[in-house]
Amino acid sequence: MTRFGRTALVALVLLCGLLLLGGYANKARCAGPEFDQWGRSAPEYANRHGELCYSDVQHLWLGRDVDRHVFPYLGGGLDEQGQLTGGSVEYPVLTGLLIWAGAVFASNDADFLFYSSLLLAPFGLLIAWLLGRLSGWRALIWALAPGLVLHAFHNWDLPAVACAVGAVYAVHRGWGREGASRPLVERAMVAGVLLGLGAALKLYPGFFALPLALYVLTGGPDGRWLPRGRRWDIAGALRVLAATAVTVALVNLPFAVLGYEGWRASFVFQQERKVDITTNSIWFWAFRPASDPANTDFQQLVSWLSPTLICLAFLLACLVGWLRWTGTGEYPWVGVSGAMLCGFLLLHKVHSPQYTLWLLPFFVLLAVRWGWVLAYTVADLALGTGVFLWYHAIEFQLPMSIYDSLPAQAVMIGVWGKLALLLGLFLVLPGSRVTFEPESADRRMVTLPGR
Repeated sequence: MTRFGRTALVALVLLCGLLLLGGYANKARCAGPEFDQWGRSAPEYANRHGELCYSDVQHLWLGRDVDRHVFPYLGGGLDEQGQLTGGSVEYPVLTGLLIWAGAVFASNDADFLFYSSLLLAPFGLLIAWLLGRLSGWRALIWALAPGLVLHAFHNWDLPAVACAVGAVYAVHRGWGREGASRPLVERAMVAGVLLGLGAALKLYPGFFALPLALYVLTGGPDGRWLPRGRRWDIAGALRVLAATAVTVALVNLPFAVLGYEGWRASFVFQQERKVDITTNSIWFWAFRPASDPANTDFQQLVSWLSPTLICLAFLLACLVGWLRWTGTGEYPWVGVSGAMLCGFLLLHKVHSPQYTLWLLPFFVLLAVRWGWVLAYTVADLALGTGVFLWYHAIEFQLPMSIYDSLPAQAVMIGVWGKLALLLGLFLVLPGSRVTFEPESADRRMVTLPGR
């Protein structure tokens, strides 16, 4: 690997910061300077899709009692129309807290976008720093990603991504003077806590606890961390799973006890969400016209079939990783985690554009060929811009069919391109080598000059 010292790391983080500034500037084009009586930007906000500056952050200023500074979940629930009320939001509890914190000093949606971006930006910079420490210059895939401009402040995803990347860093770099010389179980339990926090932000990092536990079960590289005389480290694997599960439970417990209906509402809302034109998933586009939101039978079918297939995809990814371990002596937990994420993105009934941020770190951490990275970037740009231009065309009754609308064609390229790429990456990632230096059990981690 080309030398990557402190100066390079600083440059990497600064480049990431510039893209984050660009991402905020793009979203802020729809914010203010005039506002209506509810603090909604006007009149520019009406053209938010056509100007490609829409964000869920700004949009959710109204409709979830965010503008009223209601503390989330404690007094909320679902109304008769299935809409969230009383401060409940459709995200796990830590994201709900971030939403509330971003609104504390806000009096309109522009303020809310600004303060929320201030909360989120450090996580984007932290991700760049962690990836740079792990994989050197390859971290530019994150720091210079067009998706960072499009999606960084579209929703509240950056903290969850930071938890997932932080877990990889904890396992393979450790912390303090001992670094990766710390016992594997100790490092993996800290990673498990980070994955639990990630699950309490955006759910998906919690999935990675299973391949991490299998990595510990098999003793890491060549089984070097196995207890003396043992073939498996069953106790260590269970401790990792417990660290994740207990973290999730401890974070959720206060909300479940103090405001059960409001806490439960976020899960029920997602469970009952229908497949429709806004979900960008295979379930909507591959089964037209049966996938119409009014088709109750189809919607109910997807509600159980989608999670069932996702679980099967997770199992398949873990089994592929196991076969890989039998040949290499190291369970590829990072690659299996990436494959699990691809399975989730492929089969989940919702595929929001900002989910690209979840996948980008795996392009850094794994030696994926550049063709995959470029193709996914193109598909992401097609969907990330086309879908909002298409919504604009629908809203203002412009040409919107695939035969006479460029945005509609871009949506098809993005949707089907991503689905094909996710299927391919599901097969590729478990066999991809990591791009960072493997941990070492026979030497302490030392700080080299310039690192």
